[in-house]
Amino acid sequence: MTRTQVLILIGSDSDAPTMQGAVDVLGELGVSCEMDVASAHRSPDRVERLIRDAEERGVQVFIAGAGAAAHLAGVIASRTVRPVIGVPIDSSPLQGLDALLSTVQMPPGVPVATVSIGTMGGTNAGVLAAEILAIADAGLAERLKGYKRKLADKIEDASARLKVDVSR
Repeated sequence: MTRTQVLILIGSDSDAPTMQGAVDVLGELGVSCEMDVASAHRSPDRVERLIRDAEERGVQVFIAGAGAAAHLAGVIASRTVRPVIGVPIDSSPLQGLDALLSTVQMPPGVPVATVSIGTMGGTNAGVLAAEILAIADAGLAERLKGYKRKLADKIEDASARLKVDVSR
């Protein structure tokens, strides 16, 4: 059985589509992950239990996606010394600005690496988690280089298509 390297916690099951990008990119890079639901406000005991169990199982990085007050990433960061990446979810009338501020404005000594709001943030959280793990994993570092080469190739392809369309 593969050891889970990254635990993705979301405040509500409605946050899962936003976080799917993290799951997808981690899978593409060969990083094992799992996703679970735990609310900093509605199930704090569950959050604490999941963090403790994850550490005992060897989870190395946490990703937290939450909207509105978005305290999940901060609660996780207060309970672990492992890296925590926060993804603000755009699920409130403020379109994620409240979640961004709640996630990024952490007190000294309780850092949360915060990525962009919404699905782009979900994907970038997965990439950042992989980059953190790649510090000690040369094979993963090479897979990340390949992933980024594919991104660059897509731009080259788009540029070539645009030049053809403009020249017509």
